[in-house]
Amino acid sequence: MSIASATKIEQISQQSDKRKAITEAVGDLSGVDLFTDLVLIGTYIRDEKRASGLILPQDHLKEDEFQGKVGMVLKRGPHARIDYEDGTNDNGRNAEIGSWVVFAIKDTWPLQINGVACRVVPYDKIRMRVTDPKVVF
Repeated sequence: MSIASATKIEQISQQSDKRKAITEAVGDLSGVDLFTDLVLIGTYIRDEKRASGLILPQDHLKEDEFQGKVGMVLKRGPHARIDYEDGTNDNGRNAEIGSWVVFAIKDTWPLQINGVACRVVPYDKIRMRVTDPKVVF
């Protein structure tokens, strides 16, 4: 049985502004509500064309969908934060909308929204935030 790959991988891989590409490709998320501490992440897809001019085959780009460890925060649940013992919390600053975050694939639930590869991750399973997703690969 073949695995249905996200349909917008090529579209995202051809754009230089990945934030804009993922946001536009996934579209309106007003009808998507996350519960508890869950975070919706749009999977980062590498550039189709490398700096050397080499164009990656589609199969290589699809690997990002299944093996990618970094993505952009698209939406958060109402409790996506860390509560401290003193009654304060971090207000979800580790997963601000539009930020690039890193996670372990095993801690996520893969899905597609409007043909875009996404993952749902519990807030406490986000391992780091990066300014440039290319540093993770």
